[in-house]
Amino acid sequence: MNLPAIQYYFGSKEGLFRAVIDSIIERTETHMAPLAAEVQTALAAPDTSNDVLLELLCRMLESFVSLVTGGPHMEAKRLLFARSEVEDTPGLEQLHESGRQHVFTPCFELVARLTGGTMDNEEAELRAMALLGQVTIFCHKGALASGLTPERVHIVQGLVREHTHAIFRAVLSRVPVRQ
Repeated sequence: MNLPAIQYYFGSKEGLFRAVIDSIIERTETHMAPLAAEVQTALAAPDTSNDVLLELLCRMLESFVSLVTGGPHMEAKRLLFARSEVEDTPGLEQLHESGRQHVFTPCFELVARLTGGTMDNEEAELRAMALLGQVTIFCHKGALASGLTPERVHIVQGLVREHTHAIFRAVLSRVPVRQ
């Protein structure tokens, strides 16, 4: 897009950047918000079993896989995120807040509940980051270079589910079980 078109439609390069960020936020919220709401409902019920909580965590992670590996212009979005992190670009805080609200916080709350911790539990927070980190690796150029076809994305989702179950088999063997 040339500069006059950017100025006409968006007012400035910053306006274009904010429009792109708003588009990514809208896609994230459309994709993740229904499941995040389902997680909040399950967490609000004190008798929700660990099996249900673990299934919701797996679904959150699988949905996050499809979010970060799908959609239009993946390479452009990857570069936008990388550049934004380095330059601390205005408008990025809204993107981070959307990610926290619709991805990180529901995952963290599930992990905290599964491990018997509370919302101030640093180990649960770090465990949630580690779980999400296994997904975000697929945002990197090296991972994308091998081509993330729908079949490969499905394999990634299965691996993330398998890893999550393996981690929580070990963790839940140390935590009192809610049935």
